[in-house]
Amino acid sequence: MKISRFYLFLFFFLNTLLSAIAQDEVSQKINGISMVASRNSIDMGKAEDLKQLGSDYIAVMPYAFMPENENPKLIFDTKRQWSGETVKGIGTDVRILKSQGLQVMIKPHIWVGNGVFTGDISMLSDKDWKQFEENYRTYILTFARLAEQHRVSLLCIGTELHEFVSQRPEFWCRLIDEVRSIYTGKLTYAENWDKHNNLMLWDSLDFIGIDAYFPISESKTPSLEQVNMVWKDLAKELNSFSKFHNTKILFTEYGYRSIDYAGREPWNSSRNQHPANETAQLNLIKGLHQSLWDEDWFAGGFLWKWFPNYDPNSKRYKNRFTVQGKVSEIYLKSFFSRPTIIEY
Repeated sequence: MKISRFYLFLFFFLNTLLSAIAQDEVSQKINGISMVASRNSIDMGKAEDLKQLGSDYIAVMPYAFMPENENPKLIFDTKRQWSGETVKGIGTDVRILKSQGLQVMIKPHIWVGNGVFTGDISMLSDKDWKQFEENYRTYILTFARLAEQHRVSLLCIGTELHEFVSQRPEFWCRLIDEVRSIYTGKLTYAENWDKHNNLMLWDSLDFIGIDAYFPISESKTPSLEQVNMVWKDLAKELNSFSKFHNTKILFTEYGYRSIDYAGREPWNSSRNQHPANETAQLNLIKGLHQSLWDEDWFAGGFLWKWFPNYDPNSKRYKNRFTVQGKVSEIYLKSFFSRPTIIEY
């Protein structure tokens, strides 16, 4: 009888423990950082800095280049690019990041000549579309193979390409199938905040990816209460959208510059001369976290952005998106290291 009771106790103990572990895994969010590509591969010390921040996912971004948004030519993995934008450089960065226990999202980006927005990429003929599709397919499958080779957890198959996705849906369906045939990790696509509800891709992907630069406030320094109030309404819409597609939402990018009026046009990365305002950045980031991070439909996100070669003596970062050397960095360390709440 004593032995039976012992095994009964052991059974319930292990069952409870496994349930807790499973629940903990489900409740974990992606505490991600978008790492800027650099001239050279990152070293172990820079990877340790990201680990010390408390982040658990790092986005690395291989770039391709287009001379014009109506020209099908797509250039990538050239000797003229920085290491952090190339196949070899991305592979090295992934190995170093993973050695620190960090997970990775590979998130390809296109840079269009003359600063044209990628969402406006659109060919003038079916012939050009087919050529561009073949070029883009080669680009994405190259990094899908790299992602599989290095057991990368998450692959983003495109970033802010609304016209391309809207006009050529058959191509994207084929591309997703082909990527899944060679890559076994999770897939997402990153659409701009104002276009995410116009696409039909989401049911084929593991996460609804949104680059979440929603306008939040016209205030010079929005209060935390103001930020939370705006996100309360946005969260209702995002929750409904997530439920409609039965897919969690991932902020493939989010962030704010440390300037006055940072919540007015969060997507604006121009080198304007707004005065630096660390409090505005802090309140906007903190309000987003407080409003969304504990929601079941929300998978987490990648803060934009982190410079591996950050120089604390330089003033060039003072009013930019990075939190490095600012009050938001101190807050972020605290937020990322908070204990996970497990509900039974």
